Amino acid sequence: MRDLMDLSWTMYNDTLQWQRRSAERVRRFWESFFLGAQSNVYYLNGLASYTTEFMTPYWTALNSFLSLEKEKISTHEPKDTLRDYSELFQFNLQIAKTGYWSSVQAINGYCARESERALSAWINTIFDREGQDFKDARERRLKLIEMVNREYPKAISSIESEFGFHFDDGGYIKVAETERFDLYQVLPRDKDVAVRKEGKPILIIPPYVLGPGILAFLPGENKSYTHCYANQGIPTYIRILKDIDTTPAVQVMTGEDDCLDTKYFCERIKERHGRAVTLNGFCQGGLVSVMALLSGELDGLVDAFITCVAPMDGTRSQALVEYLEHIPQRFRDLGYAIKTLPNGNKVVDGKVMSWVYKLKSMEREAPTFTFHRDLMMFEQPGGQEVKINKTAAALNYWLTHERKDLPVGITDLSFKSYTVPVTPDGTLPVKLFSRALNFKRLKEMGIPWLICIAEDDDLVDRDAALAPLDFVDAEVTVFPKGHGAIATSWSLPTSECPVGGCFKNFRGPVCYQLDLDEKL
Repeated sequence: MRDLMDLSWTMYNDTLQWQRRSAERVRRFWESFFLGAQSNVYYLNGLASYTTEFMTPYWTALNSFLSLEKEKISTHEPKDTLRDYSELFQFNLQIAKTGYWSSVQAINGYCARESERALSAWINTIFDREGQDFKDARERRLKLIEMVNREYPKAISSIESEFGFHFDDGGYIKVAETERFDLYQVLPRDKDVAVRKEGKPILIIPPYVLGPGILAFLPGENKSYTHCYANQGIPTYIRILKDIDTTPAVQVMTGEDDCLDTKYFCERIKERHGRAVTLNGFCQGGLVSVMALLSGELDGLVDAFITCVAPMDGTRSQALVEYLEHIPQRFRDLGYAIKTLPNGNKVVDGKVMSWVYKLKSMEREAPTFTFHRDLMMFEQPGGQEVKINKTAAALNYWLTHERKDLPVGITDLSFKSYTVPVTPDGTLPVKLFSRALNFKRLKEMGIPWLICIAEDDDLVDRDAALAPLDFVDAEVTVFPKGHGAIATSWSLPTSECPVGGCFKNFRGPVCYQLDLDEKL
């Protein structure tokens, strides 16, 4: 009798526990249902947000396109217009196709991973197994999407205080200025390092596109290209473009203005240190720097040259050339990116220019693709979210907030370098002060040159950066990774390929400058 009572009691307890577990599973199922609905809404909101941000420059470009076409359509035969518009439509279809397939692949990959996790969660839920149940899986997905939609933009905005140059924080000295530029000396962040006044000075010329901030990426994290020089005691100077929105002189500046301002700054630096300057151009800054050198205006002021990922002959950039070749000749016109300011000056819209580069790499820049790429970035293989690191936030801050309008005269120099090749005798497709510019002049001047390139650069191809080697001798340093890696990954002194050291028989630019100082 006692055994029967014990058995009955056990059965009662088991039944009660089963009912409780069933009720708990039902509760968690409904909670997961609502969590799933919420995450779906956030998912669609994220897609819409990324698409809106991507398409915003389109409306500016469309306005410029319509304005310029009102003039062009009256100067072209109707049959030519029909042909050009047909080719443009086909070009747009190709871009749309590329973006569509990359988006489909991204969505398929995302859905496949989520379906696998959902199936595993269902099995765990139904059979009461250990591991994530359906509610846990939905909470994980919701948290991940919220991180991309909310936390990531907050992290990007909050990194502003750490990213780039902050000339009011005591780490810089304003040395000179012109109507268009300010010249700052960059002081060492390491308080144990003093600037060697008799040391060989260097003047860094940042790119116009996306500004100078990338060259002081995260100084507080010891990731700053300019501070890599300064922290070695090298007299380090950087040329900073004044705000184009409020400075008419910047809006109308020309290549000659750029050259003369560089000359003035080199004169001031030479007066301060009694030595000629090393000129260091980064990206587009390298192109305008070599033009200034070839013009003869910097003779006696500059005795060494460094360029980093600089397009010396853009027509050798295969990816961009192939992209441009698909655009009908009629539409290869810088005027489609020009806008008129309230004061009547015309400038090149920086957002439209950056959008053009995105269209070139549509397979990686389509908004649906980038949204799913960011989702993957914050998720480890085990399904656990990762924290938002400062490097990712700073990179996106640079790409999102550093886009500025550009002077037409300066942009035209770059545009010609990408559409007209350097001649077989080394003459560039542009002139300064009505003078022909030829690479061979650097050989005659005897200026040592270090050309730094990025192995996986999809913006400035190896051939475009190394074009001068057909006409002059130069040392070449090849850094791994992409276009911005020299200023980000490799600006960390302890990195595998530091700009201040030697690696794989290459010299980084800071190491090159130190060796020049010792040699000269």
